Amino acid sequence: MPTPDFILELRATAGHQLLFLPGASAVVLDDEDRVLLGRRADNGRWALPSGIPEPGEQPATAVVREVYEETAVRCVPERIVLVHTAEPVTYPNKDVCQFVDICFRCRAVGGEARVNDEESLEVGWFPVDSLPELDEYALTRIKRAFEDGPTWFDSTIPE
Repeated sequence: MPTPDFILELRATAGHQLLFLPGASAVVLDDEDRVLLGRRADNGRWALPSGIPEPGEQPATAVVREVYEETAVRCVPERIVLVHTAEPVTYPNKDVCQFVDICFRCRAVGGEARVNDEESLEVGWFPVDSLPELDEYALTRIKRAFEDGPTWFDSTIPE
């Protein structure tokens, strides 16, 4: 994923030290309750659409923008699925980040699922019982998106 300009500007003065950053991710469902996934260009793994809100941008607005930028699918947020602070990540260039993810369940309302930027190799809709290999955190978000319960707040979600 390309690093947003405002992060590059922060890094110019902050160096490699830990940056605590917001993130927004989406479990996007279509009319058949299939899940929208993209296969990431940076690591080749299937994942939920996600990204970093721009300064001043609301998380729900950011997730709608990110879903469209990555998949060409238009969506509307229905509810917050969970809020989770991940463990810090150290990138190959030694930058350290820690993300707090706000995951939304969204409903697709238009567009045709396709690769729409350089962040994805493939994009597709998947029945929940035929998902490709995903990490535990993605599976947790998908599971929570199908539940009717309240927003889930827990710091022990597997990565």
